[in-house]
Amino acid sequence: MKRLFKGSWWMLVALFAFLGGCMYVSDSAEGDTSVHLTAIDVGQGLAVLLEWNGRYAMYDFGPDSVGVVDSLVARGVDTLDWVVLSHFHRDHIGGFMELPGRGVFVRRLYVGPDTSCGFFCDSVLRVASAMGSLVDTILRGENVQFWDTCSGNASEECPRFEVLWPTRYTHVGENRASVVLSVRYGAAKGLLTGDLDSVGERQLLEMNPTLSADLLQVGHHGSAGSNTLKFLSQVSPKYAFVSVGAGNRYGHPAPSVVCKLNLVLEDSTKLFRTDLQGNVVFELSPTMGVVLP
Repeated sequence: MKRLFKGSWWMLVALFAFLGGCMYVSDSAEGDTSVHLTAIDVGQGLAVLLEWNGRYAMYDFGPDSVGVVDSLVARGVDTLDWVVLSHFHRDHIGGFMELPGRGVFVRRLYVGPDTSCGFFCDSVLRVASAMGSLVDTILRGENVQFWDTCSGNASEECPRFEVLWPTRYTHVGENRASVVLSVRYGAAKGLLTGDLDSVGERQLLEMNPTLSADLLQVGHHGSAGSNTLKFLSQVSPKYAFVSVGAGNRYGHPAPSVVCKLNLVLEDSTKLFRTDLQGNVVFELSPTMGVVLP
């Protein structure tokens, strides 16, 4: 009996060793390779933080005096590889002007050809100059990459951020000038639209008839002047998020837009709102697409 027990014990050890060698190891165990996209709760505005492989970038920066820079500092972010400012409205660029002296450096600033560039535009460019940031104007067909790691690398191992709008032959200002950024990383696709209006959406679809995304940043905080059913149906997202202030005076997101989004998403729980849920986080996984963390 004693010998039988001893033999069985060693058989169990061998079995567990074999199974252990065959067990699936998740991405998180090997090292998280996903792009983490966070819609920071900035009230009535937009600020999206992108994190990948220890690198950080921003799409829009929210309004001033809402603590966007504080949020970055609290996360330990001291360098942003790049910042894309969709257009020069204060609720999208105000936080950028609070960067000086806060210990967060921006390597490169990208802006679109917003024809309404005025006081805020000049202020942003002065801040970038004071920080020593490189400044570029970006147009349709150009790409944004994380610093060094992916510069010039067109492989699927790196997330790609492609500018879909505006074009070099259009002259647009205000909301219609919003830089639209397509995020692609393996199986994951996202779309950041800023405050693009319905006319801009129509032109975007004309140039991108097969446009689609798993994750959609709802345009102009859910305004009825954006987010046509044709646009939402074509993009056909699995998840969508609205960056909006609680009880805002504009009534955003418009009830009609919420209805359209629920129709397209086929599940109201897949629509996220910063006024209701605070910061909203998604993972863009190269193997699994867009997932909730």
